[in-house]
Amino acid sequence: MKGFLLSVFLLLSVAASAQWTKLTSYDKYDEMAQEYMDRDDGYTYVINYWATWCGPCVKELPYFEQLLKAYSHDKTRVILVSLDFPKKVDSKLLPFLNKHNIQSEVVILDDPKSNIWIDKVDLSWEGAIPVTIIYRGEKRVFWDGEFDTYEDLEKLFLSIHN
Repeated sequence: MKGFLLSVFLLLSVAASAQWTKLTSYDKYDEMAQEYMDRDDGYTYVINYWATWCGPCVKELPYFEQLLKAYSHDKTRVILVSLDFPKKVDSKLLPFLNKHNIQSEVVILDDPKSNIWIDKVDLSWEGAIPVTIIYRGEKRVFWDGEFDTYEDLEKLFLSIHN
């Protein structure tokens, strides 16, 4: 019986780890921005810049997953923009996404000209992560830092979404 349970567990682990195998990577911020930052299609976009090596980023990820679950039926997209090092995608990022069952859309931004593109995200951003942009059409808010609670994220989201 133990052998059977171990086999089932291993099969489930393999199935779960097969979820994330490839991510879209952008080596230029402008290409990523064209796809996600400047849309006016009736959706509310929640875009979070984060990395697996950033403790506050990892701490708040469940809030974004909860928001996606609560509002995905209501013209909402949650995009997690990973700033992880490209050479660590296979060894760190993909296993992290699988382990935590991340359902949000994840893209990698690998534009080395951060001194230029950070200002394009928001002029007040100094470059530290996490940061979040929530926008719908012309309505936009920039949040510099982590969310302490899901309710904090949801309140900011609803200020744009409604």
